[in-house]
Amino acid sequence: MKTNFPETHAQQHVVLKTRKKNRVKISHIILHVVLILGAFIMVFPFLWTLSSSLKDVSQIFVVPPKWIPSPFVWSNFPDSLTSMPFGLAYWNSFYITAVVVIVSLFTSSLAAYAFAKIRFRGSSILFMLFLATMMIPKQVTLIPLYIIMGKIGWLDSHLSLIVPGALFNAFAVFLLRQFIKGIPRDLEEAAIIDGASTPRIYFSIILPLIKPALSAVGIFIFLGSWNNFIEPLIFLNTPEKFTVPLLLNQFKGLHTVDYGLLMAGTTISVIPVLIIYIFAQRKIIEGVTITGIKG
Repeated sequence: MKTNFPETHAQQHVVLKTRKKNRVKISHIILHVVLILGAFIMVFPFLWTLSSSLKDVSQIFVVPPKWIPSPFVWSNFPDSLTSMPFGLAYWNSFYITAVVVIVSLFTSSLAAYAFAKIRFRGSSILFMLFLATMMIPKQVTLIPLYIIMGKIGWLDSHLSLIVPGALFNAFAVFLLRQFIKGIPRDLEEAAIIDGASTPRIYFSIILPLIKPALSAVGIFIFLGSWNNFIEPLIFLNTPEKFTVPLLLNQFKGLHTVDYGLLMAGTTISVIPVLIIYIFAQRKIIEGVTITGIKG
């Protein structure tokens, strides 16, 4: 009498494999649906800003809302540029952001190298205290920082925006330290045998190897500095020294707000951020991913 156990087992294996594939497909579909919804929620404010920048006030507040302006009010863009000193504000934001990024990358990489590779007493405790500052809201430190800036005469000066942001960035130090810890110590030992000093090791070995992490951290610092609003609002008083986010706030009058010009100015201010993100999104993902793996 012939038994069909092998055939039954093979059939069961095929059925289980098919069910597993179906479950994987369903999970992928659900994941993509969730991601698409999340992407739409994220991009919705920008799309509405772009649409409103081409409308007049009557179109912006129409109910039900209309996505496509009718007619298109193209004059909002030149009017927003001429009604406020946008060129000067752009220059202020650009050079402040550039200085903050360059100096912050240098100081953060130095601190990260010290915490990752140089052994000294209390380094772990000091690093934990350093990271603990990330849990303190920025609003808590504004009043002490304002008093300090007033004591040293930096109120209504761009130095009040550059120096604190450039010399202290716990997040950047943390990411760079995680990356540097993954660099083999054999490279440093070989350099020491060849007579290299600590600064030479840092400039010749460490910096070239952490370029992906530096790129990612630099982009994060750029975005944070370019979009910074609360600190310029507190420290700056002269309109000629305003940054782009602070200048946009000037479209808000005492009783009325010109939303068409405000949305047009906001759209213009987002252009550098979009350019940075479009051309550097791979660097952001690569740098953060590698940093996490190395840590």
